[in-house]
Amino acid sequence: IRVFFNYLKNDKDFQTGDFQRLFYIRKEEIEIFVLSPEQLRFLIHDKDFESRLTPTQKWIKDVFVFGCTTGLRFSDIFLLTNKNFEKAGNDFYLKLKSQKTKTFTSIKLPAYAIEIYQNYQPKDSKSPIFGKISLFNFNRALKKVGELADFTDVIEVSREKQGKTQKITKKSDQTKNRFCDKMSSHMMRRTAITTLLILGMPEHLVRKISGHSSASNSFNRYVHHAQSYMDKEIEKVHGKLESY
Repeated sequence: IRVFFNYLKNDKDFQTGDFQRLFYIRKEEIEIFVLSPEQLRFLIHDKDFESRLTPTQKWIKDVFVFGCTTGLRFSDIFLLTNKNFEKAGNDFYLKLKSQKTKTFTSIKLPAYAIEIYQNYQPKDSKSPIFGKISLFNFNRALKKVGELADFTDVIEVSREKQGKTQKITKKSDQTKNRFCDKMSSHMMRRTAITTLLILGMPEHLVRKISGHSSASNSFNRYVHHAQSYMDKEIEKVHGKLESY
């Protein structure tokens, strides 16, 4: 509406007044949920937990871990083929062009991500590495994996509206506020970005990997979340120092 009345005034010379300046877009920010470094480490390394998963659940877990490491979107992960992986000496690099932002990225893979790739690596160069699955089925299976991993702590859900934080509670079913029930494909990319920030990678390098611009508001939310996590960890250390 504001753009339309500015158009009438500036381009068509209709004197409609300046009341449109009072219009603003109501912004609402929902809290982001990510795995902590401890939770991600558990999914990567706990073999006892992995042994209790069905083959399908293990596949979902591996795809999720790969996404939490590389920061790829769901759509990009399931388009990966052998052509996207390049070996240089003993190192493997993931190279691709994002379907959403059309930006190119090159990511050096850690040993556990290389192992995941090799476990699902097809013989030909055209078949997708991780096969196919619908987003709905992926998210449903992922929530079950999170439940089996005991990521069942009840969390407080809130959202920020017009600069004020409001709590969101479900009176009918509190179990839906478990952490595992908030797990979805979106958590992969968010976890990757916040983990890199928490572990000390400079912001400009994380932006390059994730494809965010320097003015991205969504990236600033990840920075804020990472700082909040570090503040809580520092408070734990200070609490131990204050007691004798």
